[in-house]
Amino acid sequence: MSELLEMLDMPFFRRALAAAALIGFTNGFVSGFVLLRRSSLALSALSHTLLPGIVVVVLITGVLNQAGAFMGALLASLVVGFGSIAVTRHTRLPHSTALAIFYTAAVALGVVMIPYAHTSQDLEQWLFGTIQTMGDADLKVFFGIACFTLMSSTLFMRPLLLTLFEPNVASVQGVSVRWMNYLLYALMIFALMASFQAVGPILSIGLLVVPGAIVSLFTNDTKWLFWGGGIVGCVGAVMAVIISIPLNIPTGPAIVLVLGALFLIAYIFVTSRKFRGNASF
Repeated sequence: MSELLEMLDMPFFRRALAAAALIGFTNGFVSGFVLLRRSSLALSALSHTLLPGIVVVVLITGVLNQAGAFMGALLASLVVGFGSIAVTRHTRLPHSTALAIFYTAAVALGVVMIPYAHTSQDLEQWLFGTIQTMGDADLKVFFGIACFTLMSSTLFMRPLLLTLFEPNVASVQGVSVRWMNYLLYALMIFALMASFQAVGPILSIGLLVVPGAIVSLFTNDTKWLFWGGGIVGCVGAVMAVIISIPLNIPTGPAIVLVLGALFLIAYIFVTSRKFRGNASF
């Protein structure tokens, strides 16, 4: 306990805790949409396009910093995400096929360009997150992402859910299904961007999927699926930051490991209750 209090005196540790809470809650909340939309694999592919965006920024600017990496990854994910949607709407190709084409091309381009990205900083740290090196400006960015994501989700929750479950009924009731799908995709991309900063592009999908999956083991109530996922994501991310420093392990992988452990515990608890319930008969 005393060691934790000593770490709280360190500014970088307080910023890491605040960032973990913001990012964990935001991604946990949006994980409800990911689960309902059944788009985990699509977002997993999309998360791998973040690194090529970072490499492009390094080639253009010659430096690797937080702001440049964020903008490069955001543009890359938007191009791949919305580009695949546009191809789907104007051709007979399914979205999964269009996304696979854009995603593999983007990753291949990133691999080709990496040798030309000369920078004094190690690109490897961006593969697994840089949450411990965040500054006050980064926290403001995450706070803005959290506000936009949570306010948009809450404001358009009913049309979003109606679009997910009954798109034909939503269209009849005057809901713009196309724009709701665009908004939903934007929410997931922004949440993905926040998780990329915490755990890196390779592991970011974990923070965007696991919290909602944990809550779904206990309830089908959509309200709890979103807010419960936010709480689980927040608690799991903060716990990982706290234990990663004393154990001297990377914080990004620690966040995904903690959430994975929570999912395993929840799964064992739920299945054991069902087993006992069946055995009682």
